[in-house]
Amino acid sequence: MAFDNDLSKLRIDKERISQRQGKKKRYLFLSAALLLIVLLVILYLKGVLRPAVEVQVISVQKIYPAQTFTLLNASGYVVAQRKAAVASKITGRLVFLGVEEGSRVKKGEVVARLENDDAKAALERAMADVKVSRFNIEQSQAELDDALLDYKRKKELVAKEIIPQSQFDAAEARYKKAKAAVAASTAALRASEAALKQAEVSLEYTVIRAPFDAVVLTKNADIGDIVTPIGAAADAKAAVVTIADMDSLQVEVDVSESNIEQVNVGQPCEIQLDALPNDRFRGVVHMIVPTADRTKASILVKAAFLERDPRILPEMSAKVAFLSRQVAPEEEKPFTALPASSLVTHDRATLVFVVRDNRALKTVVHLGRQLDTLVEILNGVEVGDQVVITPLDKMKNGVKVRVTQE
Repeated sequence: MAFDNDLSKLRIDKERISQRQGKKKRYLFLSAALLLIVLLVILYLKGVLRPAVEVQVISVQKIYPAQTFTLLNASGYVVAQRKAAVASKITGRLVFLGVEEGSRVKKGEVVARLENDDAKAALERAMADVKVSRFNIEQSQAELDDALLDYKRKKELVAKEIIPQSQFDAAEARYKKAKAAVAASTAALRASEAALKQAEVSLEYTVIRAPFDAVVLTKNADIGDIVTPIGAAADAKAAVVTIADMDSLQVEVDVSESNIEQVNVGQPCEIQLDALPNDRFRGVVHMIVPTADRTKASILVKAAFLERDPRILPEMSAKVAFLSRQVAPEEEKPFTALPASSLVTHDRATLVFVVRDNRALKTVVHLGRQLDTLVEILNGVEVGDQVVITPLDKMKNGVKVRVTQE
């Protein structure tokens, strides 16, 4: 019996061992679960597991002060108010062309010339005819002077009955004939002078001159081309060059009929050209054309430049901002701006939340002047940065965000 008791002591209590192993597993499971919970809490607090906040943003940009008191915007083109297709009044072959695209010409300057040998010959003949007419007048006048003396002398002699009446009658007839010859020579001189003037005009028709100070926009013909006023003939050119007066450039825009009451003649405006996006040009409403375009339900408005710039060219695309007041000198330069609603004040500092890598980062900014709903940003953000505008009450430094469209 004692031996049996000793053997029983050597038996392994499997039930107790299984209970110990179960307790150990439960302990390990609870520890792992606790560590996981702690890890999840840490990740949540750091925002890794926190859902992204949907935000609306605005880009930091440079604006011109005039944009804050703009009443209306319209698009159009730069148009020369004085523009001409310079052509000849007669038909002829072009033998000289003294300009090209971009050439500046003065009023009366010779732009081109047609062949004019026949016109020159007609002018020389007319000049010769004038000389002949003048010589004929001198000859007729000399004959008249001689006939007048003879007439007076024989008139005295016939009164004294020294000569017969027939001789006096012959002298009187000769005098009247000489007088008529002088009148005829004078008329012939006037006719030849008129013919000379006509020849000069015909010769001038072969010379094409600039009608006003301008810049050549296009060259429509070249040396050897046939130029005709009508241009109906095959291969004939109606215009030699097209010119425009650069001092007459204005911007023509279409304004909707419903908005035309916001535009007045003399109203200040600001002009921006697509070709020069970084420049603004001061302007003024020059004219509201007194008719409407029924197809577009719009009215044509012309805005004049207050300063001339050689970079401004006809047919450039342009935008006109009609202003409620004149732009002050200190308002001519752009500034970095944000809406006042995007700013947050904390601990006497002004903050914005800049979105970078899908996180909202708290950024201190320094402010300048305020224009309407915009505030000038002196430093702290750069042009192009995206700044949260709503919801600011959910914003914390580093919070995960997702940008949505407004």
